[in-house]
Amino acid sequence: MIYMDNAATTRPDRECLEKAQKYILDSFYNPSALYAEGYKINLEIQEAKKRILALIPGSGSFSITFTSCGTESDNQAIFCGGKRGNVVTTMGEHSAVYNSASELRNRGIEPRFAALNPDGSVNTEDLLSLVDDKTSLVSVIHVNNETGAINDIASIARKVKARNPHTLFHADGVQAFGKIPFSLTKDIDMYSLSAHKIGAMKGTGALIKRQDLVIKPYIYGGGQEKGLRSGTENVFGIKLLQFAAEKRYAHLQDNFRAVKAVREHLTGLLDKDLFEVVSGPDSSPYILCIIAKKVRGETILHEADDKGLIIGTGSACSSNDKKRYSRVILACGIDKDRADGILRLSFSPETTMQEAEKAAEILNETVSERIKHME
Repeated sequence: MIYMDNAATTRPDRECLEKAQKYILDSFYNPSALYAEGYKINLEIQEAKKRILALIPGSGSFSITFTSCGTESDNQAIFCGGKRGNVVTTMGEHSAVYNSASELRNRGIEPRFAALNPDGSVNTEDLLSLVDDKTSLVSVIHVNNETGAINDIASIARKVKARNPHTLFHADGVQAFGKIPFSLTKDIDMYSLSAHKIGAMKGTGALIKRQDLVIKPYIYGGGQEKGLRSGTENVFGIKLLQFAAEKRYAHLQDNFRAVKAVREHLTGLLDKDLFEVVSGPDSSPYILCIIAKKVRGETILHEADDKGLIIGTGSACSSNDKKRYSRVILACGIDKDRADGILRLSFSPETTMQEAEKAAEILNETVSERIKHME
């Protein structure tokens, strides 16, 4: 089976799992406990925070709060950062941000959504036009989870602060962390990430924020994570995130080049009469968004699965939505007929050239057969 839906989730890294398993089997103590074993586990969590932050250039003035997932991190940023006036975000956001921003309307805060460019990146001019003296928060996805478009969050954050220095800036970095090089700047206030996108486990995420930024907690209870995220910490998940992040960052540039080569090779093998490429040349190499001409993407997904290829049709979280067409894809200016054929292939450092060749063969064959069947 060829797995090319890594933007949805990645295979847990076996080496990292073996290193982290002691936090389930042996060092299972509650990190809030007063006895020595619990205190040592608490120190392990603090060590994980230091090591993860140390991987990101410019993170010296930032802190990290562990959460249950990227969605929770996004929710904390939106609901704890967008407290008044209006909140500006984009039509290209993951549902964790888009739906949270939409919910703000019910809380007396106006959500504003900036338009997208054809590749799925935000139209920066439109975004900035929505920022005014009442904007409490701007949230921009770092890497679009459906098209792979990369937003220059450092530049966008700087321009937002120039318009309103009191506006907080958040970026959803779930598809960027551990995959593309970036730095945290003084204009970025919060940054979300998820563990299971980089070879760690589902059930762990984090919200990185400026140390001097004061926000209220999103989940209340026992006061863990310095009161910002109550609930007994998932020590196994946290340490696995640390180990997986360290491994990814140790090979960040090499992985980037290797995955880019795989994506370019696969793209070149696709029949241009059968497929249209949506992802831009400067998008994240980890995501390839294409359109199967004249054939529904969902049909191709199931038939490719039967032939040994696992791919997606967009955001895995959005697949629970009954709407037929992707909000993000339509916002790119793609009409409904073409949007019906959307497919998303997403890669990991383990994806091989041989898998790319076989995937292209399966896709070309499947779409060609389907079109002949329809004629």
